[in-house]
Amino acid sequence: MAFFSGKPKIRVLMVCMGNICRSPTAEGVLRSKLAQVGLADRVEVDSAGTHAFHVGGAPDVRAQKHAQLRGYDLSALRAREVNERDFEQFDLIVAMDWANLSSLDARCPNDPPTQRKLRRLTEFVPAQSPHAGAEVVPDPYYGGPAGFEFVLDLVESACDGLVVHLSALDKAASAGAG
Repeated sequence: MAFFSGKPKIRVLMVCMGNICRSPTAEGVLRSKLAQVGLADRVEVDSAGTHAFHVGGAPDVRAQKHAQLRGYDLSALRAREVNERDFEQFDLIVAMDWANLSSLDARCPNDPPTQRKLRRLTEFVPAQSPHAGAEVVPDPYYGGPAGFEFVLDLVESACDGLVVHLSALDKAASAGAG
């Protein structure tokens, strides 16, 4: 974990294929949920894509619209591709589906501590959630409004669980730093 103002700061990277639908949505949702519990200054969140299809572009207008309806502003986010430094700089690299997890795994340095950073977002869906058991956050790009709404439902649920996980990591890091 990086050090920030004398305290460790946790860094989380959300990853999908093009970084215009799912991962910026997850970035925006997680940032909002962290702010709600007072962890915004302790956890840094970013997003990236496994492919360079949309580098520099804003999130898909449909993703922005549906997120905005729920109070999440994605307009300032810009797509970028995952790079080698991400594997060093981030403490948790969270893929939206198996294909992107596989792509990350193929690019990840071959050392166990770094490989353990790779996870799927749906691993964090709480057991009591109606979305428990979901394996992936599906790509809504080629679908209609219902797909974007489902992605938000699933991402919100998974981010609730991720906030619990990050809170525990933050407490452990703070205890170790003192």
